[in-house]
Amino acid sequence: MAGNAGSRRKRAFDVFISVTGLVLLLPLFALIGLAIKIAGKGPVLFRQRRIGKNGKPFLLLKFRTMEVSDDAGNGSFDAGDQSRVTPLGRFLRKFKIDELPQMINVLKGEMSLVGPRPEVEKWVAAYPERWRKVLSVMPGITDNASIAFRNEEEFLCRSAEPEKMYRDNVLPLKLTLYEEYVDNHSFSGDLAVLFKTFFCCVFKI
Repeated sequence: MAGNAGSRRKRAFDVFISVTGLVLLLPLFALIGLAIKIAGKGPVLFRQRRIGKNGKPFLLLKFRTMEVSDDAGNGSFDAGDQSRVTPLGRFLRKFKIDELPQMINVLKGEMSLVGPRPEVEKWVAAYPERWRKVLSVMPGITDNASIAFRNEEEFLCRSAEPEKMYRDNVLPLKLTLYEEYVDNHSFSGDLAVLFKTFFCCVFKI
């Protein structure tokens, strides 16, 4: 997407969709929040430190899907570990509903609707040179890597060494898709990603 005009159009679209989505989904957010509070102790929203554009950290928001851990919000991420996922959390994750609060991150200018998924510092440090290029653009809620690896957790759970599998196999493939996005992103391409994400989440295809 070339030039400032394209960036402004992308930002205007992000804000419009996020505001509209948050207003329309407010009753759903309230029901989910109530269900999370009824299901167990802990906050409704999960906040985790992620690395954003130009290496600037921010707090990514999700509906909480796991039992509370002191380390999780500080950037801990155990690839393939589903031991603390709650039954409600499994449902929210299945349809990617837990990601919806990131529209707040979009409104704050920390994320875009479409862009490379932001990682915790641990995984950015694993491939610093490649991430330097990826983090030249705003991270997003979804992208082609999110679609390609939508069943990532189930895949990693079957591995004898999930962290090694993620670091050595999954993350490099994701980074390739992220780099392709940086080189070729466009407004029409972003729209296509949003439509593909919607159909994958709703119809599980």
